[in-house]
Amino acid sequence: MAGTDEDVVTVDDDALYVLTAILLTPANFPSVLGDDYPAACAALGLAPLADGYGLVLGQDSEGARWTVVVDDVSLVAVAISSWDCGMEYDLSPDERSVVTALPGWPLAVAVSAPGVPAPHDPAPELTDRPPLTPPDTTVWGPAQRRLGADEIALQWAAWRAQIDDDFSAQPGPDGSAAADGSGTAGGAPGAGEDAGAEAAGAGRGDAGTDTSAGSEGQGAPGSRSREIRRVLAEARGYVDNPPPLGRVRSAFASDSARTLRADGPGWSLVARTDDMAFLLLDDEPGEIVPVGRGPELPGLLEALDRMAVRPA
Repeated sequence: MAGTDEDVVTVDDDALYVLTAILLTPANFPSVLGDDYPAACAALGLAPLADGYGLVLGQDSEGARWTVVVDDVSLVAVAISSWDCGMEYDLSPDERSVVTALPGWPLAVAVSAPGVPAPHDPAPELTDRPPLTPPDTTVWGPAQRRLGADEIALQWAAWRAQIDDDFSAQPGPDGSAAADGSGTAGGAPGAGEDAGAEAAGAGRGDAGTDTSAGSEGQGAPGSRSREIRRVLAEARGYVDNPPPLGRVRSAFASDSARTLRADGPGWSLVARTDDMAFLLLDDEPGEIVPVGRGPELPGLLEALDRMAVRPA
């Protein structure tokens, strides 16, 4: 969102030209910051308040990058909704709602404010902490894995279309691979690509990867099957032992279904409650592992949806 003279916040007696804003709440937070809401808050040095925060990204009059944290979540949510609808909105939080101002940006921003120097980090003497920086999207890791899962959730129809309707890959009870249980839907979105305005990957990371459900990917079928079972078992454990807030999130989808996002140590899951699931793993860079519904997945997804955090 390009900054304007009207969208101005005051930071240490200097104007901040607003470029964009992000929610930091239990149900909606930048996944690049962590697997769950408390972890995302900790990455910014914030206490995990129940109502969350709004993050306002902009530049001061010298062009320096700043992230202003406000507790007026509703105001930021309205601004984001208005911008998403192509409407103008003057995001100017009251100074009393400002919690802190952090140097740098946690996400990449593709626009800059007019009439000021190019975006750069504030001078070291202006802050007592290192500047925030976007994740390195050229290297596969937890942040890129979570971003890939987020992008699949946003573009579900496109990724689902790569899988045959009769796909039913499920690992056998002994960990052995099912007939097509070692499938891969191709490279994860955003792997090796610029993260863009909100650090959401938009490209394919492995252009040469076979996108058919029958390719073996990087691991042997048995190994892939055991990994699927391990991840699903860990996700199932969340039902009996609730994880940190925001580790499992549920959002609206079409046809009365829900889109689920769950994260755990080394893995991310994205699924629709009326369909299949996709897994992304730290140990398999850029790969997307499809998991068919089978006999167990529907019940697991329903249970996760019941305990998931939902947008207000």
